[in-house]
Amino acid sequence: MAVTERITTPFTAESTAAQVLAGVDLGGRRSVVTGASSGLGIETARALAGAGSEVTLAVRDLGAGRRAAADIAASTGNNAVHVAALDLADLGSVAAFAAAWVGPLHILVNNAGIMATPQMNTPQGWELQFATNHVGHFALASGLRPALAAAGGARVAVVSSAAHLRAAVDFDDIHFERRPYQPWVAYGQSKTANVLFAVEATRRWAEDGIAVNALMPGAISTNLQRHVDTAEMERLRARSGAPEQQWKSVEQGAATSVLVAASPLLDGVGGRYFEDCNEALAHTPGSPGGVAAYALDPGAAKQLWDVTARMLA
Repeated sequence: MAVTERITTPFTAESTAAQVLAGVDLGGRRSVVTGASSGLGIETARALAGAGSEVTLAVRDLGAGRRAAADIAASTGNNAVHVAALDLADLGSVAAFAAAWVGPLHILVNNAGIMATPQMNTPQGWELQFATNHVGHFALASGLRPALAAAGGARVAVVSSAAHLRAAVDFDDIHFERRPYQPWVAYGQSKTANVLFAVEATRRWAEDGIAVNALMPGAISTNLQRHVDTAEMERLRARSGAPEQQWKSVEQGAATSVLVAASPLLDGVGGRYFEDCNEALAHTPGSPGGVAAYALDPGAAKQLWDVTARMLA
């Protein structure tokens, strides 16, 4: 693989989503944001709507989604904010969402996720974090590929995490059938899978003009942490090197999401991992950030794609 120059932007960890899209006109473009009824998702959707995009909030809780849509419309003056049902752990729900979509789709933000849950499995026997964070989004993006291709120059932003540094994908035992279940290892594996998806989707879908990138939004306190107790949150803060007052606001966390999803600065860029509004450096042991070499490995990306496709066949 050819060495490519690292992409940097004028934006930083302190930038907000609104600042990243200031002056960007998304009029005439259509966006889908998964998990957009709270936290990072609603602020990502708000910034896209604020720049003029028609936005669909893809959510499990339609009531919460409708409240979020009303809030976004009121704050942006953009009434083209829609709500649709999507449960990423239910492949029937994913298929129904994709089948109901009509016309081009310019921006897909794979934002929804679960973190550090107790051990649970889907009816197919798949570990729930992997199934929700990776497989569901894989199926969604694949189902929407014709709509993305029809848009010309479509973008897919995949929300990963620095937790990908905790674990590569264990292809010998993805679903913890033989190894002891560890919530953070399972989460880390699913977040590595998000990055690998971006690598392989960019390669496979380049002919359709679809660019796929992964991102780390930053340390943000949201509903994502609902399975994490207070003591564990303190350990996370210590590990991140950021005390609570230095954690990002959701508006700052959404900045890297909208940079990847919609900024002209990333036109034609795919298969990369961004954090703090810039392409991440390679991770070095002992540092809290960066991207692991295994998460960008093209061989692992292809293997994961083939494994996931077989799971869904």
